[in-house]
Amino acid sequence: MHRGHDHDHHHGEGAGSGHNHVTPLRAVQWQTPHLPDGHHDHPEQHGEADLDLVEMAFVEGFASAKDPASFLRLARIPFQATDAQGRKLVLLRAETEAVTDVGTLAPQLGGGGFRYDPLPARMVTHRRRLRFIYFDGAAAQALTLGEVRALTEG
Repeated sequence: MHRGHDHDHHHGEGAGSGHNHVTPLRAVQWQTPHLPDGHHDHPEQHGEADLDLVEMAFVEGFASAKDPASFLRLARIPFQATDAQGRKLVLLRAETEAVTDVGTLAPQLGGGGFRYDPLPARMVTHRRRLRFIYFDGAAAQALTLGEVRALTEG
C-alpha cells in the first residue's frame, strides 16, 4: 500500500519503473570458476542467460534418452553444420564428463609457488561437462553447447 491505496499508477510523467512496476532483469552469471585452461570468460560474450542450466538439463535428459539421435534433433543439435569460418562440420558424438573437485590451489605471496588445500566434504563440488565432437574434414573439434547453438545448420 502507498498512501492509503494499492493499485498500479504513475507518480508523474517519465517516472519509469516505480514501486508497482517491475522491470524484468536478465539473469547474469557473474563468475564461472571452472573454465577450461586458456579460456577467458567475458560476460558480453554470453548470448543466452542461464545456458549453464540448459546444459545441465540437457546432460540429465540425454543420459536417460532411449533414442539419443532423436533427443539431439529435439534439442536442435545439428548433425551437419557450418561454423563462423565457413568450415563444414559433421557431428560424431556428444560427450559428458563427471568432474569432482576435491582440492584447491592458492598462489603464494611473491609468486614463488602455490599452496594446496584438500577441500572438506561440504566444499567438494560436483559438476558435469558437456561437449559435442564435430569433424571439420581435418580434425575433431570439441564444442560447447553455446558454440553449437551458434552454428548454421546444413
